[in-house]
Amino acid sequence: MAESGHMTNKMKHATVVMGDKSDHNEKQTLLAVLQFLREHNLQETEAILKKEAKLSEEDIQTEKSQPSSVVSHALAAYKSTDDPSIYEDVYTDLKQFIESCLDVHRVELNTILYPVFVHMYLELIYNRHEWHAGQFFEKFYQDHEDYRQADLARLGAVKRREHMENNAMLQEFKTSQFVIHMSRDSYTHLKRHLQGRHLILLTNLIHEHLFIHVFDGIPRTQEQILATSGALQGEAEKEANKAKVYYGLLKEPDLNIPLEEEEEGGEGDGGDPANKSKKRKAKKDALLMKKAKNDPNAPPQTRIPLPELRDQDKIEKINIYREAMKRVKLSADNLPSICLYTLLNSSQGVSGIDFTDDSSMVAAGFEDGNIRVWTLTPNKLRCMKPSSELEYIDKEADDVLERMMDDRTGTDTKMLTGHSGVVFAVSFSPDRTSLLSASEDGTIRLWNLHTWSTIVCYKGHMFPVCDVKFAPCGHYFVSGGKDRTARLWSTDHYQPLRMFVGHLCDVECVLFHPNCNYVATGSSDRTVRLWDVLNGSCVRIMTGHKESVHCLTFSPDGRYLASGGADQTVILWDLSNGTAVAHLRGHTSTVYSLCFSREGSILASGGIDDSVRLWDAAKVLEEQDTDNDTNVPSTLHVNTSPDLLLGTYFTKSTPVLGLHFTRRNLLLVSGPFLPS
Repeated sequence: MAESGHMTNKMKHATVVMGDKSDHNEKQTLLAVLQFLREHNLQETEAILKKEAKLSEEDIQTEKSQPSSVVSHALAAYKSTDDPSIYEDVYTDLKQFIESCLDVHRVELNTILYPVFVHMYLELIYNRHEWHAGQFFEKFYQDHEDYRQADLARLGAVKRREHMENNAMLQEFKTSQFVIHMSRDSYTHLKRHLQGRHLILLTNLIHEHLFIHVFDGIPRTQEQILATSGALQGEAEKEANKAKVYYGLLKEPDLNIPLEEEEEGGEGDGGDPANKSKKRKAKKDALLMKKAKNDPNAPPQTRIPLPELRDQDKIEKINIYREAMKRVKLSADNLPSICLYTLLNSSQGVSGIDFTDDSSMVAAGFEDGNIRVWTLTPNKLRCMKPSSELEYIDKEADDVLERMMDDRTGTDTKMLTGHSGVVFAVSFSPDRTSLLSASEDGTIRLWNLHTWSTIVCYKGHMFPVCDVKFAPCGHYFVSGGKDRTARLWSTDHYQPLRMFVGHLCDVECVLFHPNCNYVATGSSDRTVRLWDVLNGSCVRIMTGHKESVHCLTFSPDGRYLASGGADQTVILWDLSNGTAVAHLRGHTSTVYSLCFSREGSILASGGIDDSVRLWDAAKVLEEQDTDNDTNVPSTLHVNTSPDLLLGTYFTKSTPVLGLHFTRRNLLLVSGPFLPS
């Protein structure tokens, strides 16, 4: 058991030992991954990991000679010669002590009951006291929170010592210590109880399997504890969220934006050309000043290599600025219009949906391995002309790309076939020329939307790939899968550039930060993590979800991240310090899609409950102190007000799998029609 702040020499020594043990376990895990890559002949990925982790050949050979050392070491921690009958008495004594404490301390001390219960049960099973373990489990498992019951059911399936090595929950618990945050007063009460009763069994168990971070200040309330609990390994360690995050946006390049002439004069100006010119200039200048302003929280422009803007990229940015000038300003009193695209006759099962940024196309992945792309404009989807016709095109013409397309092939929809398993996710490139797809078959495919064919098939994940997303700048993309890793790729490399390792369960969703320097991931381990693209390190661990996390979205200014999942809750996080600022409750089933409005004032969420809900993000964000990012108190206020829900809009038997705000703030929604 480790305590932060002022500690005795004995406790200091314990903390140092714990840190060495953690470093050793991390090294063992890296060596195991390296061995796995070697067995599957992934030489390039192996070389990259070996170089970044600074692993020597001697370390690798040592690990090879002890293939199960990590598992054996973890299980050996449960070896005990204690009388099995005393476990029930010790746990009962701990419960009675906590119940006798004052309310202000009881809620904090209650947080140790769950991990103590789990490790006591595993200790009994490991030492082959199966009957006592069964009695212990049946007597106390219902005392714990409702959101723990699914985990406890998995734990109860471990009946014999032989079951422990292959049990997923045990693998998660043995990876690291269970983290608990506790006020100094509450911790002092616990320490006095352990010392006064000479509870050696309980003291050793807490020291071995729990990490208690002690903070100065008043004890947390039940609501504050509930806001950060739920993850498989407890709360995030305080040190995990201390790294500086450059959440600001990169400075936009200077562009000369020619404005089109308005055909009609504004109201009250009498149609005077001089007045119209002044208004257009004022509007243009205000927008350009806003875009060109340096953000003090932005990363250096050269922190990571970004692709240079091509001419078509500059034209696209000009179009974005023009659309922004016509954008509807949304607020609690001016909610967006909503347009629903329903996929009919989708007997194959829709598993992922994405819109292009300019809202001209929508793509959907299906359970039969196919992908469909539809146009949302009068423009047809066309194929490139055959090579025999391309050689006669004037390559110097200004409209050479238009001449390359074959009008005879124009249709409203195209089908892409190639995957051999469910297509879980699709993602359009910013320039709308490519599409990524992630599949159950363990591959990611890059499709060309001129030829409607596969360009590259990326192989790296060992298990199904759950999600994939392009970076806002294009070129890079990120994927997450059931091998518990997220990976950074570039379109011109068939091997990943980075592996983000740390989640304890499947990585369900991934997303690039607007400034392309960070990647966010959500997992079945109920945590949301933020990773630095520069070095692959985890710079934020955010806990609070009670079930798997299935969707993510960043606020337009880059400071806030929203996540939603199977616990029917949307959580809004402040990336400056890694804390939750709001819990948005209202959905009655899994939340599968999230999207901020273009200026960030409205947050839209959609889920399996066939509804779209709009939340007042502006009200939450204006309450945050933007002047002091680093001063994070030990007790934080999390907004859970029901007033934040601005509107609920139900579909007709259509779960909402895709949400997208157009550049003018029209909300596009999509999902399959599933009649009951």
